[in-house]
Amino acid sequence: MDIAFLLGLLLAFGSLYAAITIEHASLAALFLPGPMVLVFGGTIAVGIASATIRDALSAVRALPRAVKGDRRTAAAMIDEVVVYAEKARTEGLLSLEQLVPDAADPFIKQSLQSIADGTDADELRTVLEDAISSTAARNRTAAKFFSTLGGYAPTVGIIGTVVSLTHVLEQLDNPDTLGPMIASAFVATLWGLLSANFLWLPIGNRLQRLGELELERMTLVMEGMLAVQAGAPPHHVGERLQALVADAPKAKTERPAPQLVEAA
Repeated sequence: MDIAFLLGLLLAFGSLYAAITIEHASLAALFLPGPMVLVFGGTIAVGIASATIRDALSAVRALPRAVKGDRRTAAAMIDEVVVYAEKARTEGLLSLEQLVPDAADPFIKQSLQSIADGTDADELRTVLEDAISSTAARNRTAAKFFSTLGGYAPTVGIIGTVVSLTHVLEQLDNPDTLGPMIASAFVATLWGLLSANFLWLPIGNRLQRLGELELERMTLVMEGMLAVQAGAPPHHVGERLQALVADAPKAKTERPAPQLVEAA
């Protein structure tokens, strides 16, 4: 699990708690049901209204991914693709069908099955590029939904504050209660800003970044599997994929060192 998300939220809310404690403010005064219901409920409601039900469900399904992250990297896929190149080189392309059930990555599984089925290079590239485009669109939808919530939340918070201040103006004949009521009125604005910058925007940006990493990995796999289908030597496949990833480790399959022949 990538702890960046949970660690970041813990530090953010910890900083908020520290600020409240240093200022000797009341933590309970911030957890008012009315403003919180309006901010969170209203933000999610207008977010759904600005998209579709399918978009909202897609965003909800992406939440576990935002929390867990994705430990699969493009660099980690190089050795796996090189293994496929070795098997195809020694046993033929049809032998790759035996590896389809053991492939954990759905994209690799699709690539292996297509190669084993005899799909030609141009058609295979088209099929894999379509899969990449579909994944990119799905990732953008989820990330955009939460980023949209981050844009709505502060405004919804201001609406809650205006509603509360309207009620405050009705109580001008009771000055003893004006102070607490005004303080409570700004809680909605606080939760609007807090939810936007501590939750919605970080989730949206994180999903966007995870989507970029996934597309990078899928692109590397596509280029590698096309090289496998073309019958490229395993060490050439490894070198080709290493060139596509800046932080890629050296592949296990290496070009054999030239033999030095001593002069007689």
